[in-house]
Amino acid sequence: MAGDRLPAPPRERKPALAALAALLVLIGALGATVLVMRAGDRVEAIRITERVPMGQQIPESAMESVLVAEDDAVSYVRWEQRQTVMESLRPTTDLVAGTVLVGEMLTGEPTLPEGEVMVGVSLQPGQFPSGLEAGDTVAAYWVGDDGPAGNAEQEGAQQPDQDTLLTDSAQVAAIHGDGGGSGNSTLPVTLRVDEAVVAELTRAAAAGDVSLVVVAAPAE
Repeated sequence: MAGDRLPAPPRERKPALAALAALLVLIGALGATVLVMRAGDRVEAIRITERVPMGQQIPESAMESVLVAEDDAVSYVRWEQRQTVMESLRPTTDLVAGTVLVGEMLTGEPTLPEGEVMVGVSLQPGQFPSGLEAGDTVAAYWVGDDGPAGNAEQEGAQQPDQDTLLTDSAQVAAIHGDGGGSGNSTLPVTLRVDEAVVAELTRAAAAGDVSLVVVAAPAE
């Protein structure tokens, strides 16, 4: 009959698209599974958040926890070991922020190079530059009007002249207290210096006549 409609052709199936969709779903599921499995293989390690000079104690404030992929070839220092790190271990090299600690970076033995020592000085405001930080290389000057401790001549030691350079290659190993931020308070600083300058430096420090100037680190 003229009014009858012709039968519609059967809708073409696209098995390739259906298979692709199923494959994408499968890949997504596998990816999520892998992520879960990899998260289970992570360990909580120690990451350094601020510079710590070689040989100095690593304070708890300079450590944070970070998750890293477990790897038998890497001896990560675990977060639960941080107390041992603070109390018994010292870095064998300067540590910078962002460093993830591994065992090879730490030692329980003294790490100062032969011929170097640690010296403590207490500085008044005006005797150190603003922004002084651990790790800075500084020149130390004797700036007193009299002998560093008032008895250098009696001991037979050579007395430096006013504004004498005591050393131009000391390294600030640590800054103690509040960093001199309380106005008129003194700033206790530990310097790593050559032992040849210790006598003059300690006499000047005892008299409160040491001034520090930040200089460029000596070329390696």
